[in-house]
Amino acid sequence: MTDIHDTPQHHQARYAAAFDAADPAALERCYENTAVLVPRPGLPLTGDDRRNATGHLLGWGLPIEASTRHAYVSGDLALLIVDWSIRGTAADGTRVDLSGAATDVLRRGGDGRWRYAIDNPFGTAAG
Repeated sequence: MTDIHDTPQHHQARYAAAFDAADPAALERCYENTAVLVPRPGLPLTGDDRRNATGHLLGWGLPIEASTRHAYVSGDLALLIVDWSIRGTAADGTRVDLSGAATDVLRRGGDGRWRYAIDNPFGTAAG
């Protein structure tokens, strides 16, 4: 059943909640099966490589702060510009201080849920 009240901003909140809960299954539901993650400029990952990269981030045990700066929607596609940061001391004692302006492409599925088609956390950074 299509959820006509779902928005790209709802997707962003679901992603942050899954990330903060360190819930890999919930995080995976934020992505299309064929989604691309660009964990660092010039390194697009799909499939198991993408899942492993998100698992690495969750392994830090740190929350993410994310704020949607812009959301542009055209039919079942959306472009989000999201300011985000992950800061703190990871579970292994490593200091983490990452932030960026993501440029993300979402697609609304037949169930009405928005999911990442492209998750590009470092946006326009050179690669």
